[in-house]
Amino acid sequence: MSDHHAHGRKGSVPGKERRLAIVAALTGSFMLVEAVGGALSGSLALLADAGHMLTDFASLMLAWLAARLARRPADWQRTYGFDRFSVLAAFINGLALFAIAVWITIEAIGRLAHPLPVTGTTMLVIASIGLVVNIAAFWVLHSGNDGHDHTHDLNIRGAALHVLGDLLGSIAAIAAAIVIMVTGWTPIDPLLSVLVVLLIAVAGWRVVRDAGRILLEAAPVGKDPREIAADLQSLSGVDQVHHVHLWSISEARPMITLQARLAADADAGAARLAMRERLASHYGIDHATIEIEYGPQDNPGHHAASGA
Repeated sequence: MSDHHAHGRKGSVPGKERRLAIVAALTGSFMLVEAVGGALSGSLALLADAGHMLTDFASLMLAWLAARLARRPADWQRTYGFDRFSVLAAFINGLALFAIAVWITIEAIGRLAHPLPVTGTTMLVIASIGLVVNIAAFWVLHSGNDGHDHTHDLNIRGAALHVLGDLLGSIAAIAAAIVIMVTGWTPIDPLLSVLVVLLIAVAGWRVVRDAGRILLEAAPVGKDPREIAADLQSLSGVDQVHHVHLWSISEARPMITLQARLAADADAGAARLAMRERLASHYGIDHATIEIEYGPQDNPGHHAASGA
């Protein structure tokens, strides 16, 4: 007793790729402006943010490539398709955030030990332009008909966190420029850079944690295989559910395999359908592979596998 099924993925919206490409172009273009402005003004906040944006540009291009590859259909070698590439890209982007945080911290410590002159006016102008660019980039990532992607697509989340880090860096640079222009106290520049570092590190940890959870094939957040097994066992004709394996291909694609032992007089087709409907309606799991068993214990002569 088995049902034909494919491991392909649902279609991805090309608009996601377009948004990532636009944001990458905005980030790369302003990165050059900010690097020149940081060098002219002597601002670590601007130079640190330019370095951050350089890595962000590479990360956004990686995210764009991942989104493009994820649209490719499954084949005989990659039966689940290419969704995991976007998760891998998100994991790399999260590690990149940690690298940026370390670099800015080292530079900030050096500036605190040996303060350098900073031109507040130039710094303020460049940082203000950067704020506008980063707000525009953040809006682009969250716009479009598929605007829900930032909550269900780890790749988009990773890209958005990079842009958010740039946005916060611009705000910190503006605040530092104003303090320097009013008081002349230049240590505010590296101090605010460290504050941005903390925010970047927290964002990086969240992306690495979530992507690592998927890559290690852990149960999706909020889905307990023990609770699912107990719930399925409450259905008519199902005596026991065991050997439950729950994981996800991407944040939006949870998968489950399980063995269900039925009562001797149970209708296998009806029981299987009831379990699939419960998994889909209560847990958002549309892809389930269910092996049916009969009798008080495993009996290889009475096994039948099915999939969706």
